[in-house]
Amino acid sequence: MTITANNITGHLGMGLAPRELEVTVLAASDLTIKQIGREMGISPRTVEKRLEDARFKLGAKTMRGLVMEAFRRGLIAIAATPPALPDPKHQATEHDGVFIA
Repeated sequence: MTITANNITGHLGMGLAPRELEVTVLAASDLTIKQIGREMGISPRTVEKRLEDARFKLGAKTMRGLVMEAFRRGLIAIAATPPALPDPKHQATEHDGVFIA
């Protein structure tokens, strides 16, 4: 199971409780503690507690360290984005993408 927010995906079952993972994903999305609280419907104090618990579990001292360690361990990752579709107005030619000097 995963948690996704702002193009960051978190993977459950890898050491963090669901709410700890959620605050970590939101912190990785560059949200402040107050913004995370609003997003989750909890107080900033509760956000701080969840972040503190996640930092302890991953051995990180700061929120930045928590995010870096979560990425390193594969707990969070940048969500895959679908490839861009080709422009339907563009007519492909046999020389597209070829440099001729």
